[in-house]
Order: sequence, then C-alpha cells, then structure tokens
Amino acid sequence: MTHIEVWLIALALAMDCFAVSIASGMLFKRIVWRPMLAMALLFGLFQGVNPLLGWWATNHFSSLIGEIDHWVAFAILTFLGGRMVIESFKEEEQRRFNPRSYKVIFTLAIATSIDALAVGVSFSCMGYDSIVPLMYPAVVIGFVSSALSIAGLAIGLRFGKGIAKRLRAEMCGGIILILIGIKVLIEHL
Repeated sequence: MTHIEVWLIALALAMDCFAVSIASGMLFKRIVWRPMLAMALLFGLFQGVNPLLGWWATNHFSSLIGEIDHWVAFAILTFLGGRMVIESFKEEEQRRFNPRSYKVIFTLAIATSIDALAVGVSFSCMGYDSIVPLMYPAVVIGFVSSALSIAGLAIGLRFGKGIAKRLRAEMCGGIILILIGIKVLIEHL
C-alpha cells in the first residue's frame, strides 16, 4: 500500500468523525475545551486502533481465503463506501444528544470507528501478515481522524449548519473507499 493510499483511506475513514464533529460543534455553540479535546482524541484513538483489531481478528483466517482475499477486500471497501454515499443523501434528522457528555463522546467514537474495523479486515485480506507494516496506517488514520474532528468542531462552531450540507464529506469518503476497493481488485486480477 502506498503512502497516498494510506492517506486516502485515513481521509475516507475520518469523514464520519468530521461530520459528527460539525454537528457537535453546532451544538456546543462556544468552545468547551475538555469535551472537545476528548472527542478529537477518542475519535482518533478508536479510528487508529480498530484497523489493527480488524486485522488481528481475521489474520489467521486469511490463509483459508487466499484465493479470494482481493474479492473480500473489494467487497468490504465497496460496501462501506457505498453505504457512506447512500447515507450522504439521507435527510439529517434533528438528533437530541449532548456532545458534552463523555458517555455520548465514547459512544460516538465507537460508532464512527466501525468502518475502520472493517478496513482492518481488508488489510488482512490484502496479505499483511505482520502488525508492523500496519502501524504507519494506524497512526495516520488516528491522526487524520483527530485533526478532522478538531476541524469539524471548529467549522460547526463557526459556520453552523450551512456548511455541513455543502461539504458532502460522507459522500467524498465513500467514493474514496470504493475507488481503493476497485484498485485492490484490479491489481490482483
């Protein structure tokens, strides 16, 4: 996997964090350092660790599916990307949640990082048999997720709802994942 692919995957995975952070920033209405930093750090931590967990959980099965591993990676990335694109067209419902609550922040960190777990499964299917080469992608994914969470909070605070609809961050992230899935499939056929 190239450095560009790692950064694109990180960007795609961070789009959920970015979108949730914009919404949270709109609800904060002013800077509240502790919960905002907790959100950025937990989002980055979960996004960075979950690909490693996904890889670890499936690594011992990769030898059983060696003939179709590229199809599995393609299917996972395309499914996740497609789901993100579809979700980007749904109307945002008024959600009542308190982004200052650490319980809510923790729950959001888990919810936004499920895709990262599935990407870890695809890493295993791509033939990574050691955790060492996955440390760089994990750190980049965590860093980008934290950085985009901070940016999303700032955008939500500053511009509110108007910018969130125009960015279509979830759709962009979904398209990136689909393109990477297609690239993995083409390289192995």
